[in-house]
Formats: sequence, C-alpha cells, structure tokens
Amino acid sequence: MEAKNADLSALRIDRTAHAEAGGGAGARRWLTIGLPVAGVAILVVVLLVASGALGAAAPVRLTPAVMVSPIRSGAVLIASGYVVAQRKASVASKGTGRLVYLGVVEGDRVRAGQVLARIEDADVRAQLAQAQANLDLSRAELRDAERSLGRERMLLDSNFTSQAIYDAAEARLDRVKAGIAVAQAALQSAQVGLENTVIRAPFDGTVLTKNADVGEVVAPLAGGAFSKSAVVTIADLSSLQVEADVAESNLEAISPGQPCEIVLDAYPDVRYPGYVAKIVPTADRAKATVQVKVAFRSYDARVLPEMSAKAHFLPRPSRVAVDTQPVLVVPGTAVVERNGRSVVFIVEGGRAVEVPVVAGRHVGSSVAIRDGLRPGVQVVDSVGAGLRGGAKVTVH
Repeated sequence: MEAKNADLSALRIDRTAHAEAGGGAGARRWLTIGLPVAGVAILVVVLLVASGALGAAAPVRLTPAVMVSPIRSGAVLIASGYVVAQRKASVASKGTGRLVYLGVVEGDRVRAGQVLARIEDADVRAQLAQAQANLDLSRAELRDAERSLGRERMLLDSNFTSQAIYDAAEARLDRVKAGIAVAQAALQSAQVGLENTVIRAPFDGTVLTKNADVGEVVAPLAGGAFSKSAVVTIADLSSLQVEADVAESNLEAISPGQPCEIVLDAYPDVRYPGYVAKIVPTADRAKATVQVKVAFRSYDARVLPEMSAKAHFLPRPSRVAVDTQPVLVVPGTAVVERNGRSVVFIVEGGRAVEVPVVAGRHVGSSVAIRDGLRPGVQVVDSVGAGLRGGAKVTVH
C-alpha cells in the first residue's frame, strides 16, 4: 500500500537540461562546418571579382600586329596626299559632230594611236571628194596650158605670133600651177578634217572614265547642255606618284632623292618603297604648304589614281639603319609582364586571353615580336595593370 502511495513525480525525466546540452553541441557543429564553407565561398567571390569574371566588362581597344621595316621607325615626317598619274588626258574630238562609234570602256588598255571613237563624217568626206575633183581639174588644165605655151613658143620663134599672145599663154600656165597648189591645199585640209573625226589615244595608257556615249554630240569645246567635250579620260598608270602637301616649316627635312615609304589608306599593312621625285617650286599661300611629289620605286595593280596615301619621309641615306628586314611589331603598350613572362592579350568570346610572346628590340614606339604571334592578329592596346586572362572585356 505504501508502494502505491509513493510519489511517482520523482521518476520524471528532466528534458530541459538535455535540450540545453544538445543545443550547444549543434551550435558547435555548425560553427565547425559552416565557417570554413562560408570562408571558401567568400574567397571564391573575391577571386572572381579580382579576375574580372564578375562585374562590368572592361573597355579595351584592339590594334593589329603588322610587319614593318625598322627603317620606318626613323621617319622624319609623315604627310598625307593622293596618288596622281603624271600623264593623264581628257581625250576630245577636234571636230564637231555626233558620236557614231566608241570602242573602249573603263579599264581598257590602249596603245598610242589606237582609234577610240569616231564622229559622223559624211559632210567631211563630201568636202574631200570635192577637193580631189578640183585638183584633178587643175591638173588637166595644166596639161592643156603646157601644150598651148609650147605651141606659142614655136610660133614666136617663127615670127607667126606676137609676144603678147605668148605672154598670155605663159601667164595662163602660171595661173594653172597656182590653182593646183590651191587644190592640193584644199585636199589636204579635207583630209585633216576627216582625220579629226577619228579620236585616237595620245599615248599608251588605261581608260579611267567614259564621258560620252554613241549618239551624243561632241565638240572641242562643249558649247551647250547637250554637247560633250571629252569623250574618254585615259592615264598612264606607269607614271603614278603621290602628291603630298608639306608644311613650309617642315620643308627643311625633305630633299630630292630622299627615301620614302608609301602607305595607301586602302591597304594599311602594305608599304611601297619610294623617293622624293620633285619639290614643286611654289607654295600655296592659303595653306602655307608646298607640294612634294613622291615616286614609287615599285608597285602593283592595286595602286590606282586618286587613292588616299601617306608618305613617310625616311632619314637621308647617310643616317639610314643597316637592318632593313621587315619585323613583326605591336605597340609597346600592348606587351606586359605577367608571372615573369612577356604576354599580349587577345579577345575571344568577350574575354581577354593571355598569349605568351618573345619580345625583341624596340622599333620606335613599337616592340618587335620574335615568336608567339602572327601578322594581322588583333591585340589589346594600352593594357591596364588590372587586366588578367579570363576578364570580361568590351571592344570599342
């Protein structure tokens, strides 16, 4: 009975202390596992931000790796100009008439004396036929006048005619001879007029433009809205030179025969050798410049009249570098040191990519690349200190 009346509350389990003990162990477990994981995550984020994988893309500018001659690094002056043919002509007709034949188009090569076009010539041919007939008539009168003078001479010797009649026969012969000369001159004039209806090439060259078409009226000087003067324009493409304007203040640095390099705006990676052919002995008062003509030493069919060009005036021969072999160069600001090696950066898929290179000597403001890069590859210019491989970049 006493057992039934015993206080069972003493047998109750105290869960409060157990919960407190269990909670402390869980917190310690979270600190043990969670803190290192969080630290690693923070470190990864920091590295990504530092490498540029996160955040805004860095703006960069690209420039090509090009082959240049070391001599170009010593250019004393650079002037802009245009390619101009020194032999160029707008070929026109010396006569007036309607164009009935045109045998060339733009780009055709022609030889000196080649027939380019013809104008209508029916009226000129009629004049030529008339002049020929007049000459034949005068020659027939010449034979009659010579025979008449011979007869009068015989009669005068026999005293069967008077001196006056003989003199008249002699005067008639002189008039006939003069008439023959006039007829020959008229015939020659008609022949020249017929030749003037034929338009010929004045020299060997290439047709640049076609200014008239068959059916149009051409004249030596176009006098109306419906008449043309020049039929075609031709140029001798073997006489191309660059005409550049040089400021008067820089003229002292240029002399005839000075070596040059010519760079066409259409082909910036191609250098054509040249030299100063002539310094035009007059200045442009409005621009304060003097025209300098730079001749090509050699060029190819890509060089065309009126192309924009730049002439690099190189040092005079006594100061020209001995090494003239072309080398591959990039701007000096494109080569940087990363982890003890020289690298350049290219852009692939919107990210910067490190390319190890073997850098050589300085060529002016550029650096020669001996290995690791090909001509024409676009590299990042003006590489910043924070640019790394894999960084997001945008080209501008």
